[in-house]
Amino acid sequence: MTTTTAPATSRKGPAASRRTPAVSRPRKSRFGWNVLGLLVFVTAGFPVYWMLNTAFKPAKDAIDSDPSLLPTALTLDNFSRALDIADFWGPVGRSLIVSLSVVLIGIVVGMLAALAISRFAFRGRKIVIVGILAVQMVPLVAMIIPVFLLLNDLGQYDRLTGLIITYLTFILPFTVWTLRGFIVNIPKELEEAAMVDGCSRTSAFIRVVFPLLAPGMVATSVYAFIQAWNEYLYALMLLSQKNQTATVWLGNFTTKHGTEYAPMMAGSTMMAVPVVVLFLLVQRKMAAGLTAGAVKG
Repeated sequence: MTTTTAPATSRKGPAASRRTPAVSRPRKSRFGWNVLGLLVFVTAGFPVYWMLNTAFKPAKDAIDSDPSLLPTALTLDNFSRALDIADFWGPVGRSLIVSLSVVLIGIVVGMLAALAISRFAFRGRKIVIVGILAVQMVPLVAMIIPVFLLLNDLGQYDRLTGLIITYLTFILPFTVWTLRGFIVNIPKELEEAAMVDGCSRTSAFIRVVFPLLAPGMVATSVYAFIQAWNEYLYALMLLSQKNQTATVWLGNFTTKHGTEYAPMMAGSTMMAVPVVVLFLLVQRKMAAGLTAGAVKG
């Protein structure tokens, strides 16, 4: 009696050859995506690196016609110059007041509006949703003259309250639309189960919906803060120099004699610190909020 092993060998050979491309394709695809991600990171991160590089290099090197990619010398004189050229803490404090006020008011009002749109059926509901989208499509520069005339008639020109109201007009639609997406993805059955157990509608929202909505509120708050913190045009047109915000303060480095690039980059670096600190504090909640509205539960 003889044993035949040739068929088993013949079965293994073609099977192994068929599996080999299936293993190599994901590796090639993964390598391509890694290269693409690296290119995106370099493209997005290079301006930040160049800002830091210019902020710490001597002022004469910042205007060199043949700048070096790596710093040859480091100095803190640009930060001293940025603090001395004009009042720094006043504009930063006003920017913080405006941004935090916009975030707090926008989150509270936006959450209530998003809850009403998501949970209650009323006449004109679709019109409200379409209106929110339409408002976000209007360019901000197109509204600068009407906003200026309106605030002037109301006595809110050159006041932080007028700037806060103005920022709310374009941050509230964004807040309502974003929070609506998070609320829609929270099943109604959770509220109904809490109400069956004896909770009122308000108590069910506070105990059940609000904890699930918290990551989305954090993510929305961060983006709203960045929009208010970085806004320049309305702050320039609606406030005088004595009430200027941090973004307008950067304009002091551009004069009729030219632009002081190194101190300007130092000022930009100091302005970026509050946003970076905010990201570090809420990065986990923000990551959870960004993925919470991705899949409907």
